[in-house]
Amino acid sequence: MLSYATEMRRQLHMYPEVGFDLPLTVALVKNELNKMNIPYTEKYGKSSVVATLNQEKSHFTIGIRADMDALPILEKTKVAYKSKIKGQMHACGHDAHTAILLDTARKLSLIKDEIDCCVKFIFQSAEEVAPSGAKLMAEDGVMDDIDCAVALHCEVNYPVGKVHFLKGPQNAISSGFQLDFYGKSAHAGRQEDGVDAIGMGVKAYNAIELMIAKEISPFAPRIFNVGTFNGGFANNIICDHASMYCSLRTWDEATDSKITKRIKQIISSIAKESGGKAKYTQLKYYPIVYNNDIVTQQMMKSAEKIVGKDNIGAHLRSMGGEDFAYFARLKPSCMFRLGVRNEEKDCIYTAHQDKFNIDEDALDIGSEIFVRFVKDNMKGIAGI
Repeated sequence: MLSYATEMRRQLHMYPEVGFDLPLTVALVKNELNKMNIPYTEKYGKSSVVATLNQEKSHFTIGIRADMDALPILEKTKVAYKSKIKGQMHACGHDAHTAILLDTARKLSLIKDEIDCCVKFIFQSAEEVAPSGAKLMAEDGVMDDIDCAVALHCEVNYPVGKVHFLKGPQNAISSGFQLDFYGKSAHAGRQEDGVDAIGMGVKAYNAIELMIAKEISPFAPRIFNVGTFNGGFANNIICDHASMYCSLRTWDEATDSKITKRIKQIISSIAKESGGKAKYTQLKYYPIVYNNDIVTQQMMKSAEKIVGKDNIGAHLRSMGGEDFAYFARLKPSCMFRLGVRNEEKDCIYTAHQDKFNIDEDALDIGSEIFVRFVKDNMKGIAGI
């Protein structure tokens, strides 16, 4: 017999949905909440669900968040429950996050009279795409009556049974932006009549890479990446429009601001000297997730009761982006890493790979940690 969490995870895994387009996922979540008799609302953000247990016990409210969206990746695992939607896959563990939160809600609903606090279960859309699902929910006030928020993320770098924590900043500022270059079309045989937009893009790419290498301190972690570079329609026409979709990751706002300012200067200068135009458009921006010291310490204590002190480790800060930041910057919060690696089950591929999979034994561990945290802290957390 599969556990409830495993059953939910496999159902979600077979029908992955991307961004805000989550009709099957949202329907499954609402159906399960109805079975548990837990009321919910869809008024926050878009394609998201917030369920509330013990609304009347409002002296202290704990929010628990799971992201629900998948990625536009063709799955290449060999599991029986692989994706049935071609070109879409849960390659980041959000199916596991959602299953764990459903299991947490189920377990707490069975003992709701013993729980002396309010618990909000936040099922969030669009963690992977802009605009951020968490950002929209935060703007709609989802955190207004929440005292602290917690979340987890599957981590294939850690074996199943291990749980890792880090106080303070967890990751990087994640900035996604598009650079557009506008030139003038002409016949390829008459170069002098045109302005090559692709040429401007190539110059900009090289200039930005050189700027980052030479103008930014080596002690300031940063990543610049061009994920897409598009332009032109035919081999014998000078391209009049080219675009680059870029990602910038930094560990502090000063570095992010400096690099962004220089990128705008570089593309403007290149466009001017080439006789064209350039445009910078911000499409995605995720702040840094900050783990509150007190909430993180309380979560660590609860996790120890589930997995044992020897299985608690220290997580290393990453260059990844995570929109839980929009919740964590409003109320004291904690996101921890749940180990899901198992070489024997071929659960070895990191997130966003087409063979990503998890050891499902981690699912019950995740929900038990959340349940334990609620039980341990339902009277409130001093100092937050």
